Amino acid sequence: MNRKSLAAAAAIAFAAGAAAFAPALTAQGAPQLPGAKDPARVAAGTYAADPGHSLIGWEVNHFGFNDYYGIFGDVAGTLTIDPANPNAATVDVTIPVANVTTASKGLTDHLLRAGKDGAKPDFFGPAPAPARFVSTSVKADGMKAMITGDLTLNGITRPVTFEAEFTGAGNNPFNKKATIGFEAETSIKRSDFGVNYGIPFVSDEVELDISVAFEKQ
Repeated sequence: MNRKSLAAAAAIAFAAGAAAFAPALTAQGAPQLPGAKDPARVAAGTYAADPGHSLIGWEVNHFGFNDYYGIFGDVAGTLTIDPANPNAATVDVTIPVANVTTASKGLTDHLLRAGKDGAKPDFFGPAPAPARFVSTSVKADGMKAMITGDLTLNGITRPVTFEAEFTGAGNNPFNKKATIGFEAETSIKRSDFGVNYGIPFVSDEVELDISVAFEKQ
């Protein structure tokens, strides 16, 4: 999933709710975006993920015909960052796999379905443990960074590297919290995490696109 696709999905998800708040943003005249891609706005400290505005989009290929998308929402976790030393930043994020959603109810149900007659489920099963990513190193380069860490999914932990980009910072106009945003992307093989059903008809490779807002604590 490219970032344009992820942005479009996110926009549809919260556009109706955002519209209700629009008068507050425009009451003082011409609307101004609260956030800007300005590193000088980032204050050192610990931030918590805003679950209502953070998501992980995933993409697989189906039968070699086309790509199919899904979303993990309600992302939780923390970011500790010091703009004076970005390579010392740490990230610890939890993803509730049980909250997976797709455009197809049948597929969503299948992802969370128990295995037949007590067998292993095809995908995650009915009560999957949350996935977790814990960074082990950050290599910053301007607005971007390579973030390496351990991803635990389906009870299996593997090293994963995300290509991340700083996307904006400022004060949230509603809760007044200092907020910073990042997007990141990587690809994994689901077979590395014991999710083998349907390979190669449903691709082993899964592309991940992450969009996360963090609020200062």
